Amino acid sequence: MIVIIIQSAATSFRDRLPEDGKLNFTQLANKYGHECVEHDVVTEDGYILKLFNIVGNKSRPIFLQHGFMDSSDTFIIRGNTSLAIALAEEGYDVWAGNTRGNEYARGHLTLNPETDKKAFFNYSQHEMAVYDLPAMIDYVLHETRQTQLKAIGHSQGTMIFYILAAEKPEYNDKIKLFISLAPICYLHHTKPLTSTAIKLWPLVEPFFKELGIVEAFSRNSTAVALFEFICTTKDIGYPLCITIMFSFAGFDRKELERKFVPVISGHFPNTASTKNGDHLVQIALKKRFSKYDYGEEGNVLLYGTSEPPNYDLKNVRMPVALISARNDKLSALKDVAILRDALPNVVYDHVMERRKYNHIDYVWGKNAPQQLYPMVFKLLNTTSYHRISKLF
Repeated sequence: MIVIIIQSAATSFRDRLPEDGKLNFTQLANKYGHECVEHDVVTEDGYILKLFNIVGNKSRPIFLQHGFMDSSDTFIIRGNTSLAIALAEEGYDVWAGNTRGNEYARGHLTLNPETDKKAFFNYSQHEMAVYDLPAMIDYVLHETRQTQLKAIGHSQGTMIFYILAAEKPEYNDKIKLFISLAPICYLHHTKPLTSTAIKLWPLVEPFFKELGIVEAFSRNSTAVALFEFICTTKDIGYPLCITIMFSFAGFDRKELERKFVPVISGHFPNTASTKNGDHLVQIALKKRFSKYDYGEEGNVLLYGTSEPPNYDLKNVRMPVALISARNDKLSALKDVAILRDALPNVVYDHVMERRKYNHIDYVWGKNAPQQLYPMVFKLLNTTSYHRISKLF
């Protein structure tokens, strides 16, 4: 009964969302003055991913990759001040990708996400990296007739690029520059609430398996309905909603104003597989950037060793620019430092000047055009990527 009440109430409040909370990626691009073309990309293992292209100069392709529980919408929901629109205004041919399972990537050649849940959602960030990214990158290069592209990732969107370059080193040559916003790789030093959730996950995860729960936060789920209900409730909704988000991202109220929060709730959170969450927790608890742990027997069958092997970051030859923040509870500066020392080709390493800058300010921050974009465009406009820190 409570679930029905929540879903019913959330539906009525959803109708009252700001327009940008209801529009999809293409509609938002059109609203803000840009042609957008939708492409369906099929991965080697049969997943069908929606790839959005804000049409620009085909000689300047740039690929955007969202993070955990997110979608391509994250780069455009700020409208005229969003990163996708800012790049389009500069003439870039903007391509925004989606990883398997989210609302734009729930197709498959043989599996149905509703009736074949266990098989469909049997993936973590590993499969996103070795199947989704190659399919989308190759598609963009084919469509633009280029041999290289530049890319920007946020949060888990950075991690899957590191995995791709480690596992399929040939893709290093296809990435001219990778800009990592809120880099996620090592998770040794996540802040209190996140670290507590990580420690509790091994106790909860067996119950999920027992109940057959393999999908979390689909856009039609009760959890998402509750989040939308909270974030669209007048007066008390705003402080409750930002408290939920900031507890994990880092508090920065100035960058997430009251009128924008309902827009976010129309797009976030998005579907994630529980295996994806499990893999992130394994990396955090083991303090190793390693492949998925299937248990000793499963590891021996799959990897030939009792423990899952580490991803070899020495293979990540593509030029990487790391951009991090002091107030980021998920991408801690100490963990970014470990990553920086492990990567062989970090061309730029920058900590955001504003001390309150947090994990979500990169994509949703009100003042990102002033605080972040000038640095991004300087990086993109650089022609030779060696060590370029002296430019800033």
